Amino acid sequence: MTCFLAVGLLTTARAGQSAQTQFEKARGRMDVLRFGSYATSHQVEQLAGDEDFRARAWDSIRQMGITKLYIEVYRGGHTVSDEHLIFVRDWLRGNGIDVVGGIATVPGGDVGVRQEGPLDWFNWQNAKTQRDLQAIVRRAAPIFDTFIIDDFLCTGDVSAESRSAKGNRSWGEYRRALLTQLARSAFVEPARQVNPDITMIVKLPQWYDRFHFFGYDAETLPRLFDRVWVGTETRGRNTQRFGFVQPYEGFVNYRWLAGIAGAKIGGAWFDHGDCAEQDFLDQAFMSVLAGARELVFFNLGDVMQGHPDHTKIVEQFDRLADLADFIRTHPVVGVPAYKPPNSDPAGDMYLMDFLGMLGIPLVPVHEFPESAPVMFLPAQAAADPDLLGHVKAALNRGANVIITTSLLLALPQGGELARMLSVDPSLRSSPTRATCAGCMSQETTVDLEAPIEANQAGDIRGSAAGRSLLLLRTVPASQGHISLLNTHTYSQADFDAVGEVLLCPRPLGLLALGGPPLDGLRAAFQDAAGLSFAGPSCVTLHPFSEPGDAGFVVQNFNDRDVTVTVTLPMRAGNMSVFTDRFSGKPVSFNPAQSETESILQVSIAARGRVRVQPSSP
Repeated sequence: MTCFLAVGLLTTARAGQSAQTQFEKARGRMDVLRFGSYATSHQVEQLAGDEDFRARAWDSIRQMGITKLYIEVYRGGHTVSDEHLIFVRDWLRGNGIDVVGGIATVPGGDVGVRQEGPLDWFNWQNAKTQRDLQAIVRRAAPIFDTFIIDDFLCTGDVSAESRSAKGNRSWGEYRRALLTQLARSAFVEPARQVNPDITMIVKLPQWYDRFHFFGYDAETLPRLFDRVWVGTETRGRNTQRFGFVQPYEGFVNYRWLAGIAGAKIGGAWFDHGDCAEQDFLDQAFMSVLAGARELVFFNLGDVMQGHPDHTKIVEQFDRLADLADFIRTHPVVGVPAYKPPNSDPAGDMYLMDFLGMLGIPLVPVHEFPESAPVMFLPAQAAADPDLLGHVKAALNRGANVIITTSLLLALPQGGELARMLSVDPSLRSSPTRATCAGCMSQETTVDLEAPIEANQAGDIRGSAAGRSLLLLRTVPASQGHISLLNTHTYSQADFDAVGEVLLCPRPLGLLALGGPPLDGLRAAFQDAAGLSFAGPSCVTLHPFSEPGDAGFVVQNFNDRDVTVTVTLPMRAGNMSVFTDRFSGKPVSFNPAQSETESILQVSIAARGRVRVQPSSP
């Protein structure tokens, strides 16, 4: 176990030894995990022209162990001069900081044309927008070796100009084609014309289930750019300000895009906005668990202002770095959740995030998981034209397949799957709120996609207007089992009701599940050869590859201490001693409980996490 002492943000020396600063430690472990930050255009100007600001920024950079800074050339009509960009670049390099140029493509001043729509984005169809942004890129690209396009390479414009260009295409089809074209003609090609060796990065935000509608093409952009950075900015999960986004979304977004981008995947990017104590730290751990080896803190001004979690980030740097190093060879595994690129979520929008918060270790994939023993197929999977054949083949080899009602509705051959489940093939979407039957709290409600009668033994059910309605059903099918999850997350009406466009517009009762219904839901997703998990909701499970040998991480997002039970299959050569690698403390284990399983009682502090691994007795 790595040990360290911290006072404030600075490490102290043991007696008789010289002190090692956080900056020195961070530089020594950059190959494992590194911290970066992003300076907005106004902050870059301050770095260039204000000596006091520069000194305070340098103190924050050193104290946090930041070894890379992204310096922005343009945002919202404000453009930084070449002279100031070069000064800041050279000052940072002279102090051992790697430098990347960046741009936030949002309108302001006389740059481009603002969209007609609810958000502060560009009308990218307009020729002036294209010319102005191309000119900024041409001017800035020679100054940097690497350049990143921040959020906002997207549009919601509904002007007459865009309507005309859209033609008969859907808004999503039109916008993805437009932004794919402009990613090449306004960014990548102009940059390489003036700097052939430049590395171009695209950063995608965290709202993965809305990408396809506003122009982010998850398939073409990773091909066009040299690297891909991923937003894991989930912030506070119980507030309206940035949506009721769950921490598991950071894991889902990064892992899904990492599968698509392959070796091009780069860092995770999260911010301070709407982050109470613990929220900022949560983003760091979820990003590392997803596989990130660089964490970018937005923005430098917030880093300088301070946050209660900054001390925690520094104190736990070794934990984060050790975890990142381990995950390189033992990535987190779990039940594959199938979402093809640019697929529509229907009533399953962001459902993966909420299931992950129930202790179901979902791992998103962009290709059908041919050999998985258990798989989750939400509505997004309907984008695969061969899905029904894939499902039949999986059932024939004995897999357990969990589908959703929204998939039945979205899939042209959904009626065939409905009949397997004894569900009326002619059912329609009719979101219904039901009281959960069997939950520990009688006030727990869950949103159902359709009012399907619960009339079979083993059905997990809810009730509404005196009717017993289906939440989950599992039946034998061929050599395996098929389950129907009848939940509903969000529709456009939910977004319109609160004026939200991108993020979760309201909380879901699904997170309050407990008792037999939660146990039954987890059981449907369980791999007979893998882990099983029991405990309250809002606790996440992250098994490593070779779970019987490599261990797992459990995170508690509740504001109270919890104890969970994790059962692992015994394997030849299994060690019978388990340790929390984060604290160095043993994990409760009674080897007499079972000859075939290791049953662990894991206690986790409020908003805490443990990393359980087997070790020699």
